[in-house]
Amino acid sequence: MKQGGPVEVVTIGTPQLGDRSYLVHDGEVALVVDPQRDIDRVHAAAREAGVRITHIVETHVHNDYLTGGVQLASESGASYLVNGADDVAFDREPVADGDEIDVGSLRVRVVATPGHTHNHVSYVVSSGDEQVVFSGGSLLYGSVGRTDLVDPDDTDELTRAQYSSVRRLATEASDRAVLYPTHGFGSFCSSGPATVVDSATIGDQKRDNHALTDDEDHFVETLIAGLSAYPGYYAHLGELNRKGAEPVDLSPPEPLDTGELRSRLRDGRWVVDLRNRVAFADDHLKGTVSVEYGDGKSFTTFLGWTLPWGDPITVVGSRDEVEAAVRDLSRIGIDQPCIAIGDRPEQLVEGHPTQSYPRVGWAELLEELRADREPVVLDVRRDDEYALDHLDAAVHVPLHSLLERMDEVPHETLWVHCGSGYRAGTAASILQRAGHDVVHIDADWSDAAGAGLPVVSG
Repeated sequence: MKQGGPVEVVTIGTPQLGDRSYLVHDGEVALVVDPQRDIDRVHAAAREAGVRITHIVETHVHNDYLTGGVQLASESGASYLVNGADDVAFDREPVADGDEIDVGSLRVRVVATPGHTHNHVSYVVSSGDEQVVFSGGSLLYGSVGRTDLVDPDDTDELTRAQYSSVRRLATEASDRAVLYPTHGFGSFCSSGPATVVDSATIGDQKRDNHALTDDEDHFVETLIAGLSAYPGYYAHLGELNRKGAEPVDLSPPEPLDTGELRSRLRDGRWVVDLRNRVAFADDHLKGTVSVEYGDGKSFTTFLGWTLPWGDPITVVGSRDEVEAAVRDLSRIGIDQPCIAIGDRPEQLVEGHPTQSYPRVGWAELLEELRADREPVVLDVRRDDEYALDHLDAAVHVPLHSLLERMDEVPHETLWVHCGSGYRAGTAASILQRAGHDVVHIDADWSDAAGAGLPVVSG
């Protein structure tokens, strides 16, 4: 092992899924932690740092994204370190609790931290007196990784394991060690809202993290009680990661011609309009669904959670949006969707019928209520959001359940709302596609009570 020098950490963030990967190096060689599938970003980070990737580690078999570890190891010739207890179908260098690996001047120690999954491990990286901790879905900033992704019958056991694991991890490194989790930046793999900070130390977490300040029974009770719904596609990604994700082609395919796009719309296939929800409400091709790309932070999760897994999709929008969507969707196993380029419906399919629907705020709904017109309000937020507070007499069907629960939706004009207007836009488009008359309430839920709407708690 070389003489110890500073540990350099480059964060490769994926805000679209609320995760982070890391390039860790000593100025010459590098370790990659939990790489996402689009590994061109990792290669670019290594080139910029002027280092050679010699090792890749996984903290766990991921549920919320496909790993790029298999492909990165193949391309770089790096050793691929994965817990030997994980049943995987690809070549890896198995590691276990207590193993130590030299990466240039860095010493990497494996620490078993079951909880998020049965075989989860964390990595403590040291150089001289400096330490950094890569905790994956174990210890997060102010929280921990959720414990219900493996099997409902295992949740209590894994929650107790999580409690023990994070406490052990907190003793395996100094209080000054900087913590680098994979989850906790908006990912549904977090057991609750993690602290909104950009960095933290182990010492910070000993002071502020409920897993390190609560007694075990209270921690277990509150964590399990706070678990909410998570995207349905998680059920598929764990298995794909155990098999080893296929190499991904991020180049956008050739756009569909007008005739093929018209045929797909006529046949009722999923054609997703990426434009903002305001433009979609004003004018869109009949049969399309609105999943606004925007800044990308909600797009992948809600498309993957809402549309039937495995159904072919076509994405339409500007070239920049389409190219970004192709990359983002590859991270959850939706590879090479068909595309069409155009900012306006008439650019896409001339002569195909278009539609629109009203887009309003809370004031318009209040006016309907005061006029005793008895509007039917559909709340498409998650169950946990609805349980906190909701509009009196609202019909509640979460967006991610909408397609399978269409028979519960009243056959009247529906005033559709969510927490911000984003999910309501998608829901309104799906409902209109199914033949419903809709009004899109494009407003923040936090403003509803102040606008005079009858909000009830519980």
